[in-house]
Order: sequence, then C-alpha cells, then structure tokens
Amino acid sequence: MNRKERTPDWAAVFRALETWQKHFLALSGADVPSVTAVAEEHRQEPDKPWAVLVSTILSLRTKDEVTIRTSRALLEKAPGPRELLKLGEQETARLAYPAGFYRTKAANLQKIAAILIEQYKGKVPADMDALLALPGVGRKTANLVITEAFDMDGICVDIHVHRISNRTGWVKTSEPDETETLLREILPKRYWKRINGLLVLYGQNICRPVSPFCSRCIITGHCARQGVEKSR
Repeated sequence: MNRKERTPDWAAVFRALETWQKHFLALSGADVPSVTAVAEEHRQEPDKPWAVLVSTILSLRTKDEVTIRTSRALLEKAPGPRELLKLGEQETARLAYPAGFYRTKAANLQKIAAILIEQYKGKVPADMDALLALPGVGRKTANLVITEAFDMDGICVDIHVHRISNRTGWVKTSEPDETETLLREILPKRYWKRINGLLVLYGQNICRPVSPFCSRCIITGHCARQGVEKSR
C-alpha cells in the first residue's frame, strides 16, 4: 500500500537545497530548468501562460538545452495560439524539431491552439481540470503551468521528484501521480511550488538515477537511500 514513510524537517531540507542551488548555478554557469527559464523570459508579458504551456509540452522527454532552443524558435513565430494555427502542423513540427516526439507534440499544439481560441478566447485557462482536458496534457504539464504561469499552488512531479521522494523515504509509491497525491498530504503548501525546480536540478547533477553522488549530498541526513545499490 502506498504511504508516507518518513516526515523530514522540511524547512531544513528546502533551506539546504536552495543554498546548494544558488551556489551550483553561480559556480557552474548552468541555468535553471528550461520551463522556468521560459517563464522568467516572459515574466512581465501577457502571453506568459501560452509560453509556459508550449515549453512544457516541448520539454517532455527532451533535454533542457533542446527545450529552451525549440521553445524560443516556436514562440518567436507563434507568440499566441492564433499565430500557431496559421503556421500549420508541418511548420510547427519543423520548429519543434529535434524535441522528442516533435511531430506528436506539433499535432497536439495545433489542437490545443484551436481549443483555446474556441473555448477560452485564446487564453490558457488557470484551472487544473481544464488544462488536463487539453490534448497531450497530463498532471505534470498541468501542474507546471499552474505554478510557473499563474503562480498558483501545485506540485509538479516529474521523474526526478518521483525518484528522490522515494529514495529519501519521504513516500513509497510506484507512479508519479501517486507521489503527487502523497506529497500534497505531507508537504507544507508553502513548499509546493518550489519542490520541482529544486529537485530537477538536484536530480540531474547529484541525486542521479544510477550511482548518485551520495558523498556530495547536502540532504543526506534526511535520506533513507531506498533502492541505492551503488553510489559515489
């Protein structure tokens, strides 16, 4: 049965992760996750929700450097759903290349653009159920749009958040959606919007899927190391 395993000192965990992130970005010259970067680029613009939705869809099974490049290329030509519809599916796919499954994503973006125009006056809805009804939009995408585009409370659980939450022993689940459900129960709401950006970067660089850098971990005191057979 899925259940929470241990409740850490959340304040200490997030304080350590945020300190690590600040130093890591400063020393490495790396950027924040691609969708966060796109959201920041469009921070003061009315098309921010559309930009975040497009970049989130492109980001699925795609490396950050590809996501940011294809997002910028596509948004330059299609800063809104009406412009994207005018591009057509073939040109949308060309601009989305080489994002993973770019043809499927282009087809979904065309359908989404049409729905937004017909049902929401060309605007991205700030509603979880409405977002989940859009083609190709799952809970990860919907939560990321809710948090990054609208600054509303949500927990975006991708492979990194799912893996680290189970590895640390905070939860014991088999699927990301289950992880989200349990995190909503045990994680104080003030941390919901912050957990994805922190754990994505940490999961890419320290708490990796195979042979994580446990010797460099700054939350080791809050980790049960569940399933870790080999580490560095």
